[in-house]
Amino acid sequence: MNADPRVMEHFPDPLTLAETDDLIARIQAHFTHHDYGVWAAELRSTGAFIGFIGLNVPTFEPPFTPHTNPVVEIGWRLAHAHWGNGLATEGASVVLHHALTQLNLEEIVSFTVPANIRSRRVMEKLGMHHDPTSDFDHPLLPAAHPLCRHVLYRIRQKVGAAS
Repeated sequence: MNADPRVMEHFPDPLTLAETDDLIARIQAHFTHHDYGVWAAELRSTGAFIGFIGLNVPTFEPPFTPHTNPVVEIGWRLAHAHWGNGLATEGASVVLHHALTQLNLEEIVSFTVPANIRSRRVMEKLGMHHDPTSDFDHPLLPAAHPLCRHVLYRIRQKVGAAS
């Protein structure tokens, strides 16, 4: 999945097997440190792995002014064969509900490049809001890189919604 150019279209490069192994190690370390992270996504009908969906604290200092500390993002990556079936939205809805009601996180963000219409559509279906004044240049990419510019979406916990 991480080596598929279609899946990695909005990332600087597809990942090698070694880079994917490093990613898995970082995901596991994130769980150890934060007690939440990115979960494997599986088809309910077969249990087949189709990607991942979850929460992450960015590894860079976000250039936008956060309302919370730490900034927590929601994200997803699904194998191409499973696009267009609502699975990212379904899984992200469950993760978002968990983040706001069980983890009691005040705010969740998500960001991507402007051209990533599929992910932006998921963000909107989750009820996240885009404020163009919060868009930013990703600090881990050179300013001239075609994927440098990012759009930021946010959703905040509703008052009284925490359990």
